[in-house]
Amino acid sequence: MSAYENAVTAISLPAESDLSASQYCFVTVNSNGRVALTNTGTASDGVLQNKPSAQGQAAAVGISGVSKVTAGAAINAGAFVAVGSSGRAVPVTSGAKVVGRALAAASGAGAIIPCILIRSV
Repeated sequence: MSAYENAVTAISLPAESDLSASQYCFVTVNSNGRVALTNTGTASDGVLQNKPSAQGQAAAVGISGVSKVTAGAAINAGAFVAVGSSGRAVPVTSGAKVVGRALAAASGAGAIIPCILIRSV
């Protein structure tokens, strides 16, 4: 199954830095009101939908719906996911915040899969 998106609601905020290599990774709005990669295991504000290449450029952040996400490890279809290194989706481990549910399996790091976004705090 190929990755797909469905009814992604997105907002636009300035990027904290060059995020051109982080499309479909989990991001958070930081204390400067800018979009940065989400830290491992923490709650996320959404998934980066575009590739802003410099600080201040518009970052489109998918905040609800089904979004493509980049996997950081193998993930089973139907598994709940958390944020791993570099904002990538990984299977949930103890203590990590659930940020989504995989709708397809990921064979390993770098795979792009569809994911239902789940808001956590």
